[in-house]
Amino acid sequence: MSLQKLVVTLFGVLALSGLISSAQAGMEAFHAGPVFPDFGKIASVDSQFPIPEGTVFKMVLDVSDASKPGALNRTFESAARFINMHVDAGVPLENISVAVVVHGGAALDVTQNSFYQAKRESDNPNAALIDALTSKGVNIYLCGQSAAYADVSNKDLLAGVTMARSAMTAHALLQQRGYTLNPF
Repeated sequence: MSLQKLVVTLFGVLALSGLISSAQAGMEAFHAGPVFPDFGKIASVDSQFPIPEGTVFKMVLDVSDASKPGALNRTFESAARFINMHVDAGVPLENISVAVVVHGGAALDVTQNSFYQAKRESDNPNAALIDALTSKGVNIYLCGQSAAYADVSNKDLLAGVTMARSAMTAHALLQQRGYTLNPF
């Protein structure tokens, strides 16, 4: 028997015996979270990196990529997932502050349906998610420079979205307020 066949056979025996398992269980491992049941699905994890009691999170996410037509913006979903994960892990919701700074092509993702429809010819799929996020205290800031480029004004924004002078300004002010930039 060749070495390659021996390795394949050994791997097959180990997999069947349960000694080797798949690193990913797939989407079936994900479930609704406690704060946003319709958004930001999470997987239960046996973490070896405990979150100390009393932890306070102040996190900002940055988004410049627009969502694909008909799809939710991944960064807004990440905001919901972050909150769901940590409340599920026992962190009180009042100890979690999340902000999202929006700029570039993502500017349209925070606009009302009438404006969005004129640009994308469909309803804004992010509207319900943004409403859910802002209703739980997530601050969403739109870069005024990107808004000017896209011809977006304050009246075009979804409820709860705040126009900032720029994304750079929003990030600088949030950092001064103790927020950390999350790379995801």
